[in-house]
Amino acid sequence: MFLFQKFSFLILLVTSLSVYAQKKVQLKSPDGNIIFSLTLSPEAPVYTVSFKGKKIVADSELGLNFKETGRFGGALSISKSTIKHVDESYDLVIGKTKTVRNRYQEAIISLTESKGIQRRINLAVRVFNDGLAFRYEFPEQRSWSSYILTDESSTFNVTGNPLVHALLRDNYNTSHEGFYQQQRLDDITPDTLMDMPALLEFPDHVYMAITEANLRDYAGMYLIKHNGVLKSQLSPHQGQTEIKVKAVLPHRSPWRVMMISDRMETLMESNILVNLNDPVKIKDLSWLKPGKTSFHWWNGDVTPDTTFAPGINFETNKYYIDFCARNHIEYHSVIGYGGFAWYKSDATGYATVGPNTDVTKTVPSLDMQRVCDYAREKGVGIHVWVNWKAIYPKLEESFAQFEKWGIKGMMVDFLDRDDQEMVNIQEEILKKAAEHKLFIQFHGAFKPTGLHRTYPNEFTREGALNYEVNKWSKEGLSPDHDIDIPFTRLLAGATDYHLGGFRAVPPSRFKAQYTRPLMIGTRCHMLAMYVVLESYLAMVADYPKAYEGQPGFDFLQKVPVSWDETRVLKAEIGQYVTTARRKGNDWYLGTINNTTSRTLEIPLDFLPEGNYTAEIYTDAPDTASNPNALTKETKIVDRSHTITVRLAPGGGQVMRLMKQ
Repeated sequence: MFLFQKFSFLILLVTSLSVYAQKKVQLKSPDGNIIFSLTLSPEAPVYTVSFKGKKIVADSELGLNFKETGRFGGALSISKSTIKHVDESYDLVIGKTKTVRNRYQEAIISLTESKGIQRRINLAVRVFNDGLAFRYEFPEQRSWSSYILTDESSTFNVTGNPLVHALLRDNYNTSHEGFYQQQRLDDITPDTLMDMPALLEFPDHVYMAITEANLRDYAGMYLIKHNGVLKSQLSPHQGQTEIKVKAVLPHRSPWRVMMISDRMETLMESNILVNLNDPVKIKDLSWLKPGKTSFHWWNGDVTPDTTFAPGINFETNKYYIDFCARNHIEYHSVIGYGGFAWYKSDATGYATVGPNTDVTKTVPSLDMQRVCDYAREKGVGIHVWVNWKAIYPKLEESFAQFEKWGIKGMMVDFLDRDDQEMVNIQEEILKKAAEHKLFIQFHGAFKPTGLHRTYPNEFTREGALNYEVNKWSKEGLSPDHDIDIPFTRLLAGATDYHLGGFRAVPPSRFKAQYTRPLMIGTRCHMLAMYVVLESYLAMVADYPKAYEGQPGFDFLQKVPVSWDETRVLKAEIGQYVTTARRKGNDWYLGTINNTTSRTLEIPLDFLPEGNYTAEIYTDAPDTASNPNALTKETKIVDRSHTITVRLAPGGGQVMRLMKQ
């Protein structure tokens, strides 16, 4: 079912250009709309980018600073340049699309110093119809065997004064959670860290998102505005600020990606990041099963009035396992209870570990083998929470024990860094987990970079301010923040958002509740988040009695988490988005709205020919006072139909379209 397939590989043309006097390389997207040009100045390689005849990135310098061998950028020659055209298709194991087309034009430009030890670095460039990317490649060479990088000076000299949508950060050690700011580029404070992806909105409805792909054995990248120009800024090794990357040749940087279109929906549908990653590394994928999971920490560890004492024990977990089994929820999360982890630990709370912490041993009150055996009998997988510092000192021992118990995967939490060491730690966790048939859900983690193509056991990442804050925030998370996510963070890939809260209240009645948290936004808004967001392990985070018998829960029981096709039908930044996703022959549509009521017309012309049974869930007329209310209707539709959707403030709408 999950076997990796690669097919229709076609290299149309490979050409080697002049190796001596060449001063300029130009590369076009397959449709001709995007043009990348590179020239050499005496100081640095300089590139420009044009889209449909208009320059959107003016002269932008590229350079690298090394601790021992100095700056690479001046006095260069292009010793060789090879261009090829590629058109291939492959299947993703998990993703927003099953079969992905990977079509681009690529140049490998060899840059060689004319002085000193004559270091050589290849600049690889790929231009797609929906963007472009470049990276630095460090081939083996006689006079240069390793490097210590102190700065990467990749600049993005964007034209005009675009509106920038970005998450601003104070430092590099961060959970990457916060509110997105919208500012004109000229108004951004110089040298302020901007997390990626950052979305740039140009005049005439042209959009560019800057991020990175295939982040491996390198430091995570941010943007800063320096001397009026956007520039890369790398996360330094811990405990100092100078050293960013240490490497032995051959080596390569991640791809620096510019997603470009005059249709915002194209950026949201794009698979450019997975296209820039390596094919799958895991041979046996038969065990891999994306799905939904309980997560009782979010609801405050709620249990019913029973004869057993709630806590870290079999009975509490059985309560949630039985709920999952009744309602087609694939996983139950074993976390702990009341702020204490399920495994042996002499630390206080979830966020720390002690010298005697041991994840291969449970607390005395929990029999993990019994929990896993019972869950297996019920057709439910067990998924555990762990602090990364508790597992990393002994990955093999920990994961071998998890596999022996029958655990299927884990949330790895409190990573909160993206320096080179942490990047490598996360890949090491993924590789070792795959050897023991375990999936991974990273929390307190940096953005995705498309690595789920290579390691499909990476199901999701957090890296976004999400509904967990409703447990302690006085204001709660507004639908206005929800609507920012698809246009920014989601461009990088899957995000874990603590979905599933079923207690919405009018904004004026919201208050922080650690147990049974409240929500802002309608019930239909919450349902639609399962379609609009991308995550291959979606939480159903409330407690059983919050769901069973409630309007809309039947939709959560049925909605998939991994998809065969994705279409973004309507999207207006900061206002609304409508996403359609296909699984097999059935389609699921989700629309989320900001805090302004509106009516949308949604044509169904994306459907193939034939009739569909449509189950349509919409905001009820009285959602202003009862935001949990919805209306449901069933009708027969086909691709000639247009659905009128009336969205309440903070509202939403979902449809399930089943092929007859």
